[in-house]
Order: sequence, then structure tokens, then C-alpha cells
Amino acid sequence: MPYTLDKSLSGTSFEDAVTRTKSALSKHGFGVLTEIDVKSTMKKKLDADVDDYLILGACNPQMAHEAMKLEPKVGAMLPCNVIVRAINGGGIMVSAIDPVASMQAIDNDTLKGLAGKVRSMLEDVVADI
Repeated sequence: MPYTLDKSLSGTSFEDAVTRTKSALSKHGFGVLTEIDVKSTMKKKLDADVDDYLILGACNPQMAHEAMKLEPKVGAMLPCNVIVRAINGGGIMVSAIDPVASMQAIDNDTLKGLAGKVRSMLEDVVADI
């Protein structure tokens, strides 16, 4: 089972792709709780040169609250990560976690139903980028 919802972009800069991703997240009720600049971190920690790669920790507060009411430990799997990364050939790939795939380890059918709703929301986000 695929574990991400993906969209490939061409003819756009990394910075524009990040802006478009954040805008689409906001449009669909997600806030960005964290931003991890992987390129900068790898350079700083390992002196390794990697392509542009940003991890956005996205959260829809209403859905997260509902999930935590259903499964108090689900916070270990939140927020929903969305990555924006440069790919070979000058393109950009945006990938959002598929919450249905990530929640398979939890035996709670109600939570899995909620994950399906969040997946649909993230599919809309990815489509709007």
C-alpha cells in the first residue's frame, strides 16, 4: 500500500512550491506546526550536501482532537507530515502522508474512518498545489 499522496511539479521554484503547499494546507484547514529544513540540518550536522528538502508538520486541529479522543496515544503519529523536495531533472515533489496507511497499526475502526476523512482532505490539498 502506498504511504504518501504525491504530486510532481515542474517549471516552479522550490520556494514557490513551498508557498503553494502552505497555501493549499491552509485552504483546507491545516496549520503548519513545524518546519524542518533537512538540507540545512544535514549540512550543519553531517557536512552533507543534499537537495532542497523541507518537512512540514501539518495539523487540522479539529481532526487531531477527535483522533486523540478516540486513541490518546495517537499523538505519537501526529502531525501529518508533508514534504517538499527537489527531484532530479529540476522538478519538485510534494508528498503528504496517507493517514489511512499510517493508522493501520492501530486496531480502532472509528479512528480508521477518521483517517479516511483526513486522507480525503489531504488529497484535496495535494490536488490544489
